[in-house]
Amino acid sequence: MAFVLPLITWWGYKEVQNQFVQPQAVVVLGGSTRRLEREKFTAEFVRQHPNIPIWITGGSPPTFTQRVFTKAGVDPKRLHLDYEAVDTVTNFTTLVDDLQARGIKSVYLITSDFHMRRACVIGEIILGSRGIYLKPVSVPSEEPSESIEKSIRDGARAILWIATGYTGVDAAKNKR
Repeated sequence: MAFVLPLITWWGYKEVQNQFVQPQAVVVLGGSTRRLEREKFTAEFVRQHPNIPIWITGGSPPTFTQRVFTKAGVDPKRLHLDYEAVDTVTNFTTLVDDLQARGIKSVYLITSDFHMRRACVIGEIILGSRGIYLKPVSVPSEEPSESIEKSIRDGARAILWIATGYTGVDAAKNKR
């Protein structure tokens, strides 16, 4: 029980602090089946935030992505496309050093609503380990939320990465 109060206090502090930090970038999780929907949603979203860069990890092929943003009137020079990731954990591990090196302290995180819980768990751990806050922005879908077990598994993988630099991607592939 003595462990619960500090955890709740820490979480409350992080939530209050996050309210005062304006996002400086957008991070979009590509996803295997919903990446084009997420990119179209993001292209409209960033029109309201014209001066912040956009990182897309695991997105559509570059020509498709650039076409979506150009069609929406968004300068493709704002795009940072990353294709190193193979899953949600590596979506974050492949970007976090670049975000930190650029002095980014807060990001909008865009992914589908059914995937947001797991993405937030992983993002809070990996980005949070570098002092980067996230503000979730969900892309609506009609799919049910992912299982809590996936969030727990990938949260553990995120902690493993912080401790060892290993993402556990091979072990996760075997569990699918």
